[in-house]
Amino acid sequence: MNADILLFKITLLFYAVATVLYLVDVIGRQGKAGTIARWLLLSGFGVHCATLVVRFLQTDYTPVANLHESVSFFAWCIVGIFLLFDLRYRLTVLAAFVCPLALVLMLVGSIVPRGMRSLNPALNSWWFPVHVTFAFLGNAVFAVAFVAGIMYLLQERMLKSKKFSGLYYRLPSLETLDSINYRCLTIGFPLMTLGIISGAVWAESAWGTYWSWDPKEAWALITWFLYAALLHGRLTVGWRGRRAAIFAIIGFACLLFTFLGVNLMMSGMHTFKAIQGH
Repeated sequence: MNADILLFKITLLFYAVATVLYLVDVIGRQGKAGTIARWLLLSGFGVHCATLVVRFLQTDYTPVANLHESVSFFAWCIVGIFLLFDLRYRLTVLAAFVCPLALVLMLVGSIVPRGMRSLNPALNSWWFPVHVTFAFLGNAVFAVAFVAGIMYLLQERMLKSKKFSGLYYRLPSLETLDSINYRCLTIGFPLMTLGIISGAVWAESAWGTYWSWDPKEAWALITWFLYAALLHGRLTVGWRGRRAAIFAIIGFACLLFTFLGVNLMMSGMHTFKAIQGH
């Protein structure tokens, strides 16, 4: 077994146990479980860093050229961004929603082909790591916004129905969730914008044109406009609360389709086959 695959499986194990313990903490109100989960998540993230480094050394390119590498890198970004937010908010319940998302990505990565192929020579540029890093970090920040949006809607529904489950007493206030949503938007939107700009520059160096209306480019632009509309609404019209939460959820759905749907269901210059060559 290759070293990167072994490390990937160890990371998956850490994330799985951490997810279970976070859920135990939230559902069973076991504070000790949450503390252990945090240390396991930190340990798993450390192993995940090693996984990506080993994969990079084996392939000599930023490991996002196939589905296995991409979902692993996306999960790494999500966990890393969450850990940064955790320093500020210390919300165990947020981890109980974020960790399952990262775990699902890792599980997908564990069942798809993991073979290595050389990068398409036309795309072998230093713009490649710049573009994908901005893009994936932006996606990860919006994943946290997506989770905060779901939590907001759950909290609001229980308040309106006056039917309070055990989860209600663990969820942060609507104001805190809206604050997380806004903070994610102000961080994620510039990252997404830089990802699109760097991608355009990379495309010009690889194909001689900044924009070709490739399916992934078109959907990335649609997603960008959705988040731009949300940011504009928050800054000028005062969109908050439920509307902002719904926009964050819809935006992330479009983001996932841009990330996975376009690659798996459409053809173009941004598919995994095009990136690694035929």
